[in-house]
Order: sequence, then structure tokens, then C-alpha cells
Amino acid sequence: MSKQKIINIAVIAHVDAGKSTLVDAFLNQSHVFRSNEEVVECVMDSNDLERERGITIYSKNCSVNYKDYKINIVDTPGHADFSSEVERIIKTVDTVILLVDSAEGPMPQTRFVLSKSLEMGLRPILLINKIDKKDQRAEEVVDEVYDLFLDLNANDEQLDFPILYGIAKRGIVQHSLDEEGTSIEPLFETILNHVEAYPDLDEEPLQMQVSALAYDDYIGRLGIGRIYSGVLKEGQNVAVCDGDGNIRQKSVNQIFAYQGLKRVAVSEAHSGDIVVISGIADISIGETLCDKDNIMPMPTIKIEEPTLSMNFIVNKSPFAGQSGKFVTSRNLKERLEKELEVNVGLKVEPTESGDCFKVSGRGELHISILLENMRREGFEIAVSKPEVIMHRDEENRIVEPVEEVVAIAPSEYSGTIISKLNLRKGVMVDMDEENGYCRITYSAPTRGLLGYRSEFINDTRGEGTLVRRIKGYEPFKGEITQRANGAMISTETGKAMTYALWNLQERGTLFITPQTEVYEGMIIGMSARNTDLEVNPIKNKKLTAIRSSGNDEAMKLTPAKIMSLEEALEFINDDELVEITPDTIRLRKRGLTPFDRKQYYRELVKSQETEQ
Repeated sequence: MSKQKIINIAVIAHVDAGKSTLVDAFLNQSHVFRSNEEVVECVMDSNDLERERGITIYSKNCSVNYKDYKINIVDTPGHADFSSEVERIIKTVDTVILLVDSAEGPMPQTRFVLSKSLEMGLRPILLINKIDKKDQRAEEVVDEVYDLFLDLNANDEQLDFPILYGIAKRGIVQHSLDEEGTSIEPLFETILNHVEAYPDLDEEPLQMQVSALAYDDYIGRLGIGRIYSGVLKEGQNVAVCDGDGNIRQKSVNQIFAYQGLKRVAVSEAHSGDIVVISGIADISIGETLCDKDNIMPMPTIKIEEPTLSMNFIVNKSPFAGQSGKFVTSRNLKERLEKELEVNVGLKVEPTESGDCFKVSGRGELHISILLENMRREGFEIAVSKPEVIMHRDEENRIVEPVEEVVAIAPSEYSGTIISKLNLRKGVMVDMDEENGYCRITYSAPTRGLLGYRSEFINDTRGEGTLVRRIKGYEPFKGEITQRANGAMISTETGKAMTYALWNLQERGTLFITPQTEVYEGMIIGMSARNTDLEVNPIKNKKLTAIRSSGNDEAMKLTPAKIMSLEEALEFINDDELVEITPDTIRLRKRGLTPFDRKQYYRELVKSQETEQ
């Protein structure tokens, strides 16, 4: 039987451009599913959180067969917080399909992933998606993509990219806008014509580089990567080389290849294929598996440094342990160690306290996804305000991460957006107005953008979109003011009463509803002023025998603002924590009593004086 030709492709795009939908079309039209099999939309977004949020968080692989080719497809995350996933994946593919929305055009995250592809010498295929939109401007978008390629220093060969148009949701791809497409066959044909199959290097010594990790409860840690040369066999003894030149002898247990969406055990795998291996418990990203008699390590893969850190603390609130199964520091430590097995963009460090761990990641979304997963597994934890990780440059100056921010909103809100971003030490790069909408590009420090997303949504009445990506490091921008409003802090423990909340609602925005259990030191709302307000939310109306008309009308409460996990993390200040349990998210002060809070501030002032 002749060996199948192999082509590996990655689909890269901005969030919500239709990556996962296009992969659905690939799978459906290559008959991966049985005729009677029930197939869900965005089948590659298999994680519950991915389905709920409509974004790809973890890169995943599948394969389809077309003619005598096996095409491995990698669905990459489009969000900048998961950039460490994207970079490694690009290294394992032969070409990328650049998917661009026909109305939005190329967005910042598209730029990031595309720049990595061009650096590695890949020749992309451009697919303009959603050409059925009323506001589609496909021809202008093609020009914008050319400009983007030129900005990223693409060579002549890369600039000569094929252009296709499609509606991924209907499984249609066509060569021009005037055609009437019926399938995605033009895309398959373009891939075969544009990319040469991986050369047959089975006779060469073995070289396989691990680009991703997975974990299986039964067989342990799994390494995922591409075989660049040679043949890998089940039970084979190999030399594992890391980036520091260390070599250790190991044995590969099982090998799995991708067939459709399934991982299928195979006895051997050939050059060019993407496979999963088990049996090496300490396998890590960037390590090379070589023939033990012919050791040729590949250049190691650089993993992006974290930009944000948070403290994960064992929950010690008065309501601790009421709904969670895992509440001890041992549970927390084990869970974070398990996460490190597969989440290489994450860093966990112990602190002076045994009940607290410093967790660093690529952004708010990166860490909040972990928190949301832990919450669903039954963990109870308290987390501190996200802090930006500073570095020092060659001249020993403090530098901080800076992001490119693109805000698209109705023109009437542009003044508010500009003034808010200026306050957050942002610098305007570009501003463009078209069809009543404004596109504003800013360069702003990550530190200043913490907490801005929810403010932006309120300022634009939900009509704006905000896109961010890490741009690099720049000198420290100086002090940035924290939240302008104070917090409403409960002075009592018990159930919140309608009467008390009715009297409090004019003094700020409430986060709780009547009959919500509260405790002393819990934050129940945002004060309208810039100082904290201590309030009693459990106070009820005094009952008397006297009744008068007009006094006992129904009390109408303004709907409370129920915080999501991201909003809560954005809202808190340095002296506050978010308490996360399986059934609720609460905000609280670090010090629950007025005495504890005064003591916290005294210690803070003392530590600042010591630093100076």
C-alpha cells in the first residue's frame, strides 16, 4: 500500500471570523461523520466554556482525506491571550488559511498570527468569509490584507497568495464573488495546487518536536507534535533532547494519529504526520525526540512570558465551605500542578503564606478561563486584583507591557472613548470614520486597560467592540488612577431585605438582590461617591399596628448589576478580593471588620515606606 501524502494546515483568524465553522465544513464534506450521526455546530469547540463563549481556547487537531492526500487541520485560538498556543502550532504546518470577515477586515489578532506565519516562511491562502453579509466590502478587505502583508514585510512569493471567497456556515467556497459556489471543493483544490505535500523523509534519522501537551487520566501526560523525519514506532527507544543540551533515554509507549476527529492508536507513524505519544511522563514543549544513535536536536520553541499575575488564596470568608468540594490549600496546590502539565503559558509560584499561590498568565481571559474551570469542578478560592508583571531592560529601566487597542463604536461615543483611554495613559495611533462608525486605534499600557472593558461596554451602550493584543514592552508610564468609585460594604451578616436595599439604591449601584446571604465586609454595591460606604443591607421595616394610605406602596428596586467573573476581576481594587465558589461570585474587602481594614492600610503604608 502506497504511503499517503500529508499536508498540514492551520486556520488562522480573528475571534468570531468563522474558523470553527469552516472546520465543520471540511469535516462534513469529506464524509467524516456517518449519515445517521448527530453533529453539533462548531464540533471542534468541544469544551463547555468554548461553546458558551463562542471562542476557541485550546488548539485542536483533526484530519480529512481528499483524493490521495491526508490533510491534518489545526483549529487555532483567535484570542491574543492564547498566543502561546498559536505560535507553537504554526511551526507544525505547511500553510495557513487566513480567514477574514468580509465586513470587519483584518483585525489586530489576525495581524499577530499572520506575522508569525510569515516569519516561518509559510505562504498563506486568503479566504474572505461571510460574503453574504449586507455590509460586505470584500474587494476593499482584499486591499487591506495586501497592505497588512506589506506592513509585515512579506516576500514576493508570500504576496502572490490565492484569494477565495466563501460562506463557511453554508459550506461554500468560490474563486470569485460572481460565482455560485456549491461546496468547499475549490478550497481543497487550492490547497493541493498551492502547497507541496511534505517530502518523504522516512529513510532519514528520527526527528519529532513536541509542540503541545495533553493529559489523560489513564495513560498520563501526552506529547503532541510533528514528525519532521524518520519513522516513529510503538515501544521505540528514543533520545529526548531539551533546549539546554540535556539528553535522556526514554521509551515511547503508544502512538496515536488523527482520523477525522478521533485519535486512533497506530503501530508506526511516518514523516510529516502530526501524532500524539504517551509513555514519557516528563515530556515538555519544544523537546525533540531523536534516534538514540543519531541525535540531532531541533531549535527549541520560545514560549511567551506571562504579562499578568494574581494571587490564588484559600477561601476564608464566613461562608467558606458551604458549596465547594475542594477548599484546602492541598487541593488548590494539586489542581494548579495538574494545570501546569498542559497549560505552558501559565506560571505558578509559592508565596510566604502556605494558603496563597501566585499565578501568572498571558492576560485576564487566560487566567479567568482557569478560574471558571476550577469553579465548575467544585473549587472555592479567593483571588486578588490582577497585577501587571514589570521587567527591566538593558539599561536597568522599568518596562511594562503595552497593548494595541482597537475600539469600533458609533461616532457619537468617540469623545468618551478618547478621554477615557487618555486618562489610562494611552496614545492615539489612528482614527477612521465610516458609515457613522468610528475606528480608533490606541497604544496603551496593560496596567491602564485593567477594568476598562466593562466601562467601554457601558459607555457605548453595548454597541462597541474592543480588541486588544500585546505589542511589546515600553518604559514605565507613571501612576494610573484606580477605580473612581468606592464600594458599599455590609456591616452585618444575614439576608438582605428589600426595605434596606430600597433605601440604599439611590446611593449607588447594587450587586445583590433581596434575600441574598451577606456577611460583614462583603461588597454589596458600588458607591456613587469616591469613598467606601458602610451600610446595613439586612435592616427591615419596623412593624407597627398603624397603617396609612400611601406609606405601604410596593417598593420597586432598580435591577441589580450581577457581576460575571471577568467583570468582578476588573472591578476590584488592591484591598479587595473576589470570592469564587461553584454557585456564586462575591466581592469582599481583605479586612472584613473596620479594625482589620485599618490594620491592612497601616501595614501597606509601612511596607511602602520600607521600599522607599
